[in-house]
Amino acid sequence: MATEPAETDIADEEIETLSDETARMARRVVAAYATDADECRMLLSMLGINPPVRA
Repeated sequence: MATEPAETDIADEEIETLSDETARMARRVVAAYATDADECRMLLSMLGINPPVRA
């Protein structure tokens, strides 16, 4: 295990959040290629683009 961050690591401050429109389009692409609903949920979760919770 490395004790120091690698040069390719990205600091949390450098990560920008996605716009709502970009996240919506990404969700559509993931849903189109997922084999079923469980895989779609897993992929969305892994990518951090879960759909917004409905009230």
